[in-house]
Amino acid sequence: MESELIGQGKFLRLVKLGRWEFAERIQANGVVVVVPRLSDGQWLLIEQRREPVRSNCIEFPAGLSGDSFEDANEPLANAAMRELVEETGYEATSISVLGRAAPTPGLTSEVMTYFFAEGLKQVGLGGGVGSEQITIHLVPDTEIDRWIVEKSKEALISGMVYSGLYLARSRARSHD
Repeated sequence: MESELIGQGKFLRLVKLGRWEFAERIQANGVVVVVPRLSDGQWLLIEQRREPVRSNCIEFPAGLSGDSFEDANEPLANAAMRELVEETGYEATSISVLGRAAPTPGLTSEVMTYFFAEGLKQVGLGGGVGSEQITIHLVPDTEIDRWIVEKSKEALISGMVYSGLYLARSRARSHD
């Protein structure tokens, strides 16, 4: 079955496929989410304003792969490493795939690939690119659950945080 174009902007298009209407990215070959953990056990999270929900959001570093003409075929792992440095100022010596998830499969065709980042070393200030204004949070593993509850009183917690922590903790249990 062929999809029907309903509308299109600069970055997204709205399509209809059968009875389904949903959004697609115009230029991207994937979405990456980086779940970074420092060797001392701290989780590296970010906070930034998200206008669609009119709130600051707590997230893991994330972004698009292949969203520019020169990077149209960018491998997901490369995009993950790039997003980590741009948003946090940290570089990883290794990343590995944790899993894939569809964040809102009734609304968008987007599929997120989660990467676990290790061997982190600060190489810059982070904060994002362009108009992004990203705040970086380092949170000890022993405090992460309480910290999320407290932060949820002033900001939205992205579903990627809950799923990323679950995937990373499941990975850790399987390596024990």
